[in-house]
Amino acid sequence: MNGVRIEGVKKAYGAVNVIHGVSIDIEDGEFVTLVGPSGCGKSTLLRMIAGLETISDGTINIAGRVVNDVPPKDRDIAMVFQNYALYPHMTVAENMGFSLKLQKTDKAKIKSAVDGAAEILDLTKLLDRYPKQLSGGQRQRVAMGRAIVRDPEVFLFDEPLSNLDAKLRVQMRSEIKGLHQRLKTTTVYVTHDQIEAMTMADKIVVMRDGKVEQVGKPLDLYDRPANLFVAGFIGSPSMNFIPAEWTNGKVVTQGGIELPSASSAGGAIGNRKIVYGIRPEHMTIAASGIPATVSIVEPTGAETVLLLKVGETSVTAVVKDRTTAKPGDRIFLQFQPGAEHMFDAAGGARLS
Repeated sequence: MNGVRIEGVKKAYGAVNVIHGVSIDIEDGEFVTLVGPSGCGKSTLLRMIAGLETISDGTINIAGRVVNDVPPKDRDIAMVFQNYALYPHMTVAENMGFSLKLQKTDKAKIKSAVDGAAEILDLTKLLDRYPKQLSGGQRQRVAMGRAIVRDPEVFLFDEPLSNLDAKLRVQMRSEIKGLHQRLKTTTVYVTHDQIEAMTMADKIVVMRDGKVEQVGKPLDLYDRPANLFVAGFIGSPSMNFIPAEWTNGKVVTQGGIELPSASSAGGAIGNRKIVYGIRPEHMTIAASGIPATVSIVEPTGAETVLLLKVGETSVTAVVKDRTTAKPGDRIFLQFQPGAEHMFDAAGGARLS
């Protein structure tokens, strides 16, 4: 198989296990993001693909070749780091072509490769500048250009946008996605930002504590999260969780409020303690329905974010229309029919 195949990969530092038997198939030309909170193991896994970390167990296969013992320079990968890692004494052109120079590539071929990458990344006018003369976004494009000129089998990105401001991150997201659509090179992208993962990836791998929680297309994870962790991690603002009980076909909160449900909660018989999930954008203000008390109102212009209390549980609602609601007001909520998610209270697994 082309692309990358990770099979049963483990990583231990002495007696401390940080990656626990991870298996992922990344198709040729696919853009895959590894996403999860800090310390989940995503960067460690990326560094093992790159050969910068040894593998304690399992195999990594790149383009049909097991690379466990292959040095990083021979793995046919190119990596873009968070901190750009540009040589300050070299021009943009020299930085981009340096890896080819080390390989003793012909100068004409180096220039051709650098010029081609510069055209793709809109760097042609900057080739004679030094890194200190560039903005953060321009430096990141140079780092990407350095990867492109190698024409690798796999691109690896290690949180490349973390050092940029919010506006520039949005711009660079589009540029990286556009770059992938043009080059169609297999890409593995690490981020803790689930918005980056949702907007850029063909497939998302959600990790926690060195294990894979769920793998799937962005909207599949959004619509059908496998457990409470994925449900809470994917989506911004995150999904609301309301402790409740499934009783004779009804969902009732601990405070006695009945919540709408079109689900059988996994076909449970009798009573079952559950966690009821509803996304903020699937809630609207109505004349009647579920009673709630307004805690905080956050108008953003295009929408209004309301922090509310439903019984003793804090929830967030995102409403498209502007509202006159004020802190302390008593309002009613309607939930979008069929938009609820049911999770087992004990283990957190999805029920519906």
